[in-house]
Amino acid sequence: MASQTSPGATKRPRPLSPHLQIYRPQITSVLSITHRATGVALAAGTLLLAAWIIAAAIGPGAYARVAGFAGSWFGQLLLFGWSVALFYHLLNGIRHLVWDTGRGFDLATMEKSGKAVVAGTVVLTALAWILAKAV
Repeated sequence: MASQTSPGATKRPRPLSPHLQIYRPQITSVLSITHRATGVALAAGTLLLAAWIIAAAIGPGAYARVAGFAGSWFGQLLLFGWSVALFYHLLNGIRHLVWDTGRGFDLATMEKSGKAVVAGTVVLTALAWILAKAV
């Protein structure tokens, strides 16, 4: 750990920037970290989508194996997580686009929009899964 000292002061190791041991998580920081994590999850989940498309191109046997995996409890769990990540990342991305216009930066609005993103994620994910099961 690097240390900073002022002239005439005793040497005392201090962090160079704020970190999680100093600040408690706030909704804005948690949503920012979650946005990055969902971006990674979407990229990883796209591999399953690519496998599904490739398997469909290869033939019925390969497609049946991928469809069997996707229909298993683990496959369903992965698909559910992917859909949560998709809707969260979409809604939070829209929130970031609004910020790009210079609006929504006061703390009250940031907190409200963050809660709206989380609520919208829950609603859209539930709606998508209900509609998918109905088809």
